[in-house]
Amino acid sequence: MRAAMTRIDSLLGRITMYLLIVGVLGVLTLLALVLALADAIAIDPLAILVSAVVLTAASWIANQVLGLIFRTRPLTESGIITAQLLLFVLEPTLDPAGLLGLVIAAAVAAASKYLIAWRGRHLVNPAAFAAVVVGVSGLAFSSWWVATPPLLPAVALGALLILWRTRRLGMGLVYLAVAGGVLFARLVAFGSEPPTALSLTLLSSPVVFAAGFMLSEPLTMPPRRWQRIGYAVVVGLLTSVPFTIGPFRNTTELALVIGGALAFLLGQRRAVRLELASKRQLTPTAWEFRFRPVAPVRFAPGQYLELTVPHRRPDAGGIRRVFSIASAPADPEIAVGVRIRENGSSFKRALLALEPGARIRATGVWGDFTLPRDPEARLAFVAAGIGITPFVAQLGALAAAGRAADAELLYAVRAASDLAFRDELAATGCRVGVLSPDDPGELPANWTWLGSETLSADTVHAAIPDARERHVYLSGAPADVARLRRALRASGARRIRTDVFLGY
Repeated sequence: MRAAMTRIDSLLGRITMYLLIVGVLGVLTLLALVLALADAIAIDPLAILVSAVVLTAASWIANQVLGLIFRTRPLTESGIITAQLLLFVLEPTLDPAGLLGLVIAAAVAAASKYLIAWRGRHLVNPAAFAAVVVGVSGLAFSSWWVATPPLLPAVALGALLILWRTRRLGMGLVYLAVAGGVLFARLVAFGSEPPTALSLTLLSSPVVFAAGFMLSEPLTMPPRRWQRIGYAVVVGLLTSVPFTIGPFRNTTELALVIGGALAFLLGQRRAVRLELASKRQLTPTAWEFRFRPVAPVRFAPGQYLELTVPHRRPDAGGIRRVFSIASAPADPEIAVGVRIRENGSSFKRALLALEPGARIRATGVWGDFTLPRDPEARLAFVAAGIGITPFVAQLGALAAAGRAADAELLYAVRAASDLAFRDELAATGCRVGVLSPDDPGELPANWTWLGSETLSADTVHAAIPDARERHVYLSGAPADVARLRRALRASGARRIRTDVFLGY
């Protein structure tokens, strides 16, 4: 089972989230057409097809026009996803007035990305906001027709893939438990038998689709895990508890809009604009990029950001990538470490081609791979390759607080020449054990070459004898981290936190 999950991680990590969502929603659209043609769902197949074309075209045109007005390059995949979501939220139609309503919905969703924003950051989910606007105005009907029994297996599988890929499965399950639990209780209270109430909750309400495809929208989601759990609870209650405020009544789309606005208060409240200050090659396969933020950026050591580097003819990897921040919060610049090999992705080639002074954006800062709140906690860090980057920030912060000397770092690389950030790590004063196939030669003080053994629980305990008593942080490729976490838990370590580099 664990091997299968690791394999799934590896497969999902090869494509961007945008392509994954476009692909899953595309499969759902084709399945819906087939089911409609077979009269398995009560929707006109021609209405589905025409509505899909109208929404996609309107979304693309609106994004292109708004991109020209605001002098920015619109992200095509984002517009397609918005159109696909609206297709499943709004009732498909062949009526000209209804199709006009869909056009307006697509335009409203696109405009919300620019107008319902604060200093460049989204406040609301675009598709949900558009559904609220056209629903209240009567221009279209948000039927959430996707919530139908024949589609549920595919919807549930797609939602699982997305929540698994984004590491948001816990948040999605909390939303399902809260929204589904309240809906189930209400149905039972109104006289439904429990089996019937459960069937209606799962098969005829949009909670599964909303959990996987809309609640997980990263730009309107809080940055920390505990905040996301609270976000899921609030949106779940707003979805399922009846209320009416003026022309608004509780709907799934309104719940997502309100939840997104509340989440905005918890995170970075402006777009992250960065100016490249410098770049340098750390190893034959790794580079450091240092950026000056145009405005202050709040983050905790161990968190990550998603960089956007527009470029011509992007490959399947797209124009965005996630990177752990390698600089401490006190550093005036934000540093990231990037592994760049020959024949790398178009994104990494474009990033490497940037010259100092170039400006790019980051969509925000997220992550829970942060240090314990207890200042007395004893820490052990285990890094595989470029997985060292979050530890550079964390050890830098510990050094600034006078706490790095007690920390232990085990650093495994494929070759001694791949040891990145040597000077930064040495300056912290922590003890470092190096695993590499070849002798790294002279090492800084407190560093020890431990030989060429592979990274395992045995090598961790040999390098850090009291690892069982420490908070152990693991960072690297998904397969390495999953395997090592299991082995360490089996050997008695209990306080383990992990960070993985998906699709890196």
